[in-house]
Amino acid sequence: MASGLPGGYGGDGVQAYWIPLFELLESRGFTVLLVNARHVKNVSGRKSDVLDCQWIQQLMTYGLLSGAFRPADQVCVLRSLWRQRGMLLRSQAREVQHMQKALTQMNVQLANVISDVVGETGQKILRAIVAGERDGQVLGAMKNVRIHASVDEIAKSLQGHWRVEHLFALKQALAAFDFIGTQLAECDQEIEAQLKRLEVHEGDPAKGKKRSRPRNAPKFDLRTQLFKMCGVDLTRIDGIDVTTALAVISETGADMSRFPTEGHFASWLGLCPGTKITGGKVMSGKTKRCANRAAQALRLAAAALRTSQSALGAYFRRLCSRMDKPKAVTAAAHKLARLIYTLLTKGQEYTDQGQDYYEQRYHQRVLRQLAQRAQKLGMKLVPTEQPA
Repeated sequence: MASGLPGGYGGDGVQAYWIPLFELLESRGFTVLLVNARHVKNVSGRKSDVLDCQWIQQLMTYGLLSGAFRPADQVCVLRSLWRQRGMLLRSQAREVQHMQKALTQMNVQLANVISDVVGETGQKILRAIVAGERDGQVLGAMKNVRIHASVDEIAKSLQGHWRVEHLFALKQALAAFDFIGTQLAECDQEIEAQLKRLEVHEGDPAKGKKRSRPRNAPKFDLRTQLFKMCGVDLTRIDGIDVTTALAVISETGADMSRFPTEGHFASWLGLCPGTKITGGKVMSGKTKRCANRAAQALRLAAAALRTSQSALGAYFRRLCSRMDKPKAVTAAAHKLARLIYTLLTKGQEYTDQGQDYYEQRYHQRVLRQLAQRAQKLGMKLVPTEQPA
């Protein structure tokens, strides 16, 4: 037996009234379909809840409804935990802004000499200020050896007026920052426990490129846990770190059987080109608007390829020379999505061929296209020796 529920995905700022009903019906043995509201539009002028239900039932009997993708129940748990962690990070970022506002109101220009007020040096200075320290030389001596600014420069930036109300705001922002940090630690523990429940493979990932851990990444060995869940190391793909890999896996799971091809997977992500064609003429190839968190993570990973000395980095820079930057980011994210699909379905490890290999392949492809064009015009392409 099947039941159709009109409605969108539940998430931040989106109605999620369908979730408890969906889970309840599914637990009772029903096959529940989450249907896109755009696919069940009724005839204009006949809009009511009862008529909508009858229309959905009619479409269902004709087999015209297809359920939206929803991962397995255990993956949904991981997805909820990862989204909760993202919400905590955004809340923590707001508290950092409150700290910076309090400092600015006191005319304390610490950000001019220290780029990060929540780093080791910034936190030492802020907590000393809240504790009652006002001597700029004493506060400047707390700097880490990696801070380029001198003690005198830091002391000069701390010459402000210490108003009581702004110090109180700074104290509360620090307390809220610490509290959210405690919640983040608890959330990381739950994510680690859930990843262990999803382990289906054994072993450890092979050593790859040495990469620095993202700043906001969980404290445990996330790369190994993802390998035991997926069977492949997604972080070997250039541009994809552990947080990006978990952002994608938490939304889709490691089982790609719901997507017949990599094109279906890219279409679900909203990264494939549009197909607005009429009369055989392509009117628009713009991708559809889609608030997909996995796609957002892949776009950020694609933008990070700008300085990568790899085949994917060369591919992204080549795209940027041909089209606008946002379009190039979407195209590179599309390629990353196809690579992830291939790795998860075939269980193969990704091997980077290098930037030189990509440039050589591109050079050969351009020569082949030029030779074909010259042949159509009745000419022949003759290479010449380049001067030393």
